[in-house]
Amino acid sequence: MKKVFITLVFTAFILLGCSHTSTDDLTDTQPLPTLVTYNNIKSTINNNCIFCHSNPPVNGAPISLTTYNEVKNAVQINGLIGRISKQVGEAGAMPLGGPRLPQNLIDEIIQWQADGLLE
Repeated sequence: MKKVFITLVFTAFILLGCSHTSTDDLTDTQPLPTLVTYNNIKSTINNNCIFCHSNPPVNGAPISLTTYNEVKNAVQINGLIGRISKQVGEAGAMPLGGPRLPQNLIDEIIQWQADGLLE
């Protein structure tokens, strides 16, 4: 009887201790600001790109992304949005060797471009 009780308690702890977490739970679902500016995306760039795209760039990065003008040029000239939109493993995908940025952060940069790359 004691073994059955212990087994039931142990099973209850296991079942009640489990949780369901999906990638949707890990993605910020906050709506984008009505007008995205560089100040809105700067933290994304700093947290995900500056490790290599510092000034001077390191780890083989060809450009720096430390200023508004550098990031703006990267979007307009260097295809930054295309690079961060690629899937992991695709040639040219960024961040190099890291996980793909969450789609909501990519969407924010896309919206920044659509809004005119405002500072």
